[in-house]
Amino acid sequence: MTAVQPAPTDTALKETLEDYTLRFAPRSYRKWGTGVVATSALGGIAYLADFAIGANIGISYGTGNALWGILVFAVVIFLTGLPLAYYAARYNIDLDLITRGSGFGYYGSVVTNVIFATFTFIFFALEGSIMAQGLELGLSIPLPIGYAVSTLMVIPLVIYGMKALAKLQVWTTPLWLVLMVLPFVYLVVSNPDSVGAFFAFGGQDGADGTGVNVGSALLAAGVCLSLIAQIAEQIDYLRFMPPKTPENSRRWWTAVLLAGPGWVIFGALKQVVGLFLAVYLIANVVDGSTIANEPVHQFLEIYENFMPGWLAMTLAVILVVISQIKINVTNAYSGSLAWTNSYTRITKTYPGRMVFVLFNLAIALILMEADMFSFLNDILGFYANCGIAWIAVVASDIVFNKYILKLSPKVPEFRRGMLYNINPVGFGAMVTSAIVSILVFFGAFGSTIKPYSPIVALLLALVLPPILAIATKGKYYLRRTDDGIDIPMFDEYGNPTDATLLCHVSGMEFERPDMIASNVPGPNGEKQYISSLSLRTDKTGEHILPPQ
Repeated sequence: MTAVQPAPTDTALKETLEDYTLRFAPRSYRKWGTGVVATSALGGIAYLADFAIGANIGISYGTGNALWGILVFAVVIFLTGLPLAYYAARYNIDLDLITRGSGFGYYGSVVTNVIFATFTFIFFALEGSIMAQGLELGLSIPLPIGYAVSTLMVIPLVIYGMKALAKLQVWTTPLWLVLMVLPFVYLVVSNPDSVGAFFAFGGQDGADGTGVNVGSALLAAGVCLSLIAQIAEQIDYLRFMPPKTPENSRRWWTAVLLAGPGWVIFGALKQVVGLFLAVYLIANVVDGSTIANEPVHQFLEIYENFMPGWLAMTLAVILVVISQIKINVTNAYSGSLAWTNSYTRITKTYPGRMVFVLFNLAIALILMEADMFSFLNDILGFYANCGIAWIAVVASDIVFNKYILKLSPKVPEFRRGMLYNINPVGFGAMVTSAIVSILVFFGAFGSTIKPYSPIVALLLALVLPPILAIATKGKYYLRRTDDGIDIPMFDEYGNPTDATLLCHVSGMEFERPDMIASNVPGPNGEKQYISSLSLRTDKTGEHILPPQ
């Protein structure tokens, strides 16, 4: 028997079996009910960045433009996120594995991992900055030290993967909901005039808040659309959904819709509330305009209206800390998966996920120390073009190429040897969409079209995949159509089967969807099987089946 060099170590295997960093999540591990998975996934959107984003775009463009921008953001993210969430929950794979089989190829999706990892450290830094503001206000901890505290406290929580994250999200969600909703309800009930002031707010230009300028609305939407990659973090939870059966079909679909694309409903509401609180502070608090976009001040000022100052400060700091922990354990976890995926695929070496937890957090800490919060709109507006290009291309491939044109295989393939290294359909569409929209963002095609860069990214990402699939006749999707295993891939309900096979390299059993026949026969010439994890670290390539 020929061994793969280097084979995964026992530690790496144990870690990978815990959170399935690189591969399919087997049925034997997925013991959570639909409600627990959905609650865990939605716990990850507890971040306060939405409040800051809503405040920033409202202050810049006025209430009317901000609300239209938020609406565009919500519609785009829901429609593009739906097919991705369904595939993750149905086939129990993360967005990297979905991307591979949706027009990118085995190595082509590496670039999307980098895009996603960038998303996680940008938003980790944003949430860490908000927490540091809370620690400075409540405990007089200097911002630079607060940045370090908000970074280091996440490390112990993210070590243990999905099991620990699920418990954390479920336990902290009720308290977080009460602390977040309370000030908004109080303002609306006790100060109804604040609603009219909110709709009349014209932003920094002082225009009529009810008026709408298409360019300003789209600039606002562009900032919000930087959150489009959040669906990848939702999918990191949704891939642990239980099998879909006739008995749980309604619960299964409800969980997928709410915790998948439905996250944007809660996100949009938080942005509106963030803008509402910012307008109130600007109108009613001395120097309110200087703190209106900082969530900790938004909540503190409202709490102080109906409770003692010491309690208001305590609750504001608790809310900020809970929110930061809930989202940043997810950012650190998901970012480490993305970096690990890319590194292992390129080097054929698995260093362990914790290496990249620390790497991702180091980048986030550098961004915090550089005061990224002060130029938030510019960072998010630029990033949105890359995120839209990726997510919309995958959604387009699933909807148009898999279901309508049937040029892309309906079942997402992710195993090495079954895919071409690069598929020009998705990879080419994403690169083209991102580059063109970034050029538009920086004014290369004139100031008139500049605000429309997110729309340019979206339209190109939607239309290019079917065009390229037709042009290439879909021939770059599959290198092989037969994986050499006679056992059916799915059960009677269309769920990935739980039948197991022995991996002849690691000596461990893996479920059927995670296995492929090895090109290396056994001692007596018999067929042997190899897991996708072991195959990924095969530097010689001798276990890879020949193309068909």
